[in-house]
This record gives sequence, structure tokens and C-alpha cells, in this order.
Amino acid sequence: MAFTLDIGSKAPFFKLPATDNKIYSLDDFNNDKFLVVFFTCNHCPYVTGSDEITRATAEKFLPKGVRFVAINSNSEQTYEEDSFPNMVKRMERYRFPWLYLYDRDQSIAKKYGALRTPHFYVFDQERRLVYTGRGVDNPRNASQASVNDLDRALTELTSGMPVSVAVTNPIGCNVKWEGKDAHWMPPDACDLV
Repeated sequence: MAFTLDIGSKAPFFKLPATDNKIYSLDDFNNDKFLVVFFTCNHCPYVTGSDEITRATAEKFLPKGVRFVAINSNSEQTYEEDSFPNMVKRMERYRFPWLYLYDRDQSIAKKYGALRTPHFYVFDQERRLVYTGRGVDNPRNASQASVNDLDRALTELTSGMPVSVAVTNPIGCNVKWEGKDAHWMPPDACDLV
């Protein structure tokens, strides 16, 4: 298997604490028609530069049965700003329309093969992966973005069409792995396309 989930793979199970003081598992979203799991954090300029376009996409597709779930897997030892208390503060400040979960031991990032922040995974009704990669082509400055791959994939999925471009390279900071240099990536992690 490649480092990152292959198209058609089932969504790996997770059970993680969220900033609302509840614990959520994959099974809690069984009643949602579609699921977007994305790996994010608090500090990355590619995340903060594209949060509002991600918000707009989440709000656009919520009425079509699409649930967004964000996961922070970054080591707080690398960036203290990515700690759970700072996740709580960030959600209180911005009130994003998604749940924000904490993957402290990074096991879920490894199961999904998260490469960067942000990195999106779109799952169909059977929870099979139909899209993985970037949200937009310029997440650091989303106002300059010319392509919204996530919007396109969700438009096609919610219209009953096959996803025309199923894999793109995520653009952003690499996941901050515990005990590693801030720029380290697993040896088997590589570009998706």
C-alpha cells in the first residue's frame, strides 16, 4: 500500500477527542451521506490562508449531506501553537463549521497517510475514498486561487457523477511528526501524482 490511502479505500476508523469536549468516532457520522476528513492545524500559513474558502465549501455542501471533520495531528513539541488548548481557542475564535479532533499520538495521520496541512479526504456513502489532495491550488493566498479541487470533487459527488480528478498533491506544511525535525517526512511519503 502507498503511504497515503488509495482511491477506493475504506475510511480508516478513528476515535478522537474534539474541542467541544466530546469524543467522536467514524461511526458517529454514519447518518451523514458524505464525509470529508481533513488534516489541519493551528499555525500553518497554508491552513490559515485557506480556512475561509474551506469554510465556504463546507457551508455550501452541508445541505447536500456533506459532513466536514478536521483532525490536528501535529506534534505540540514541534509547534506549541498546535496544542489542544490552542485548538480550543481557535475554534472559539473562528467558529468553523466542522468538528476539530486531536490525534495526539499521530496514529490516525499514519492510517490515512496525511502528508500536509491541509490534506483532504472525501468519502462516498459507503465510506470509500473518492478524492484526496488539496482544497485549492493556492491555499496560502486563497484569494489568488484559480482552481478549487475540493469544490469540484464535491459538486460531482453530490450530483451522482464520478469524480473527474480523484487525486491531487496536497499543498501546505508537512505534518509535524513527534520527535522529528519540523521538515521531516516519512521515507515512504511522496507526491501523490
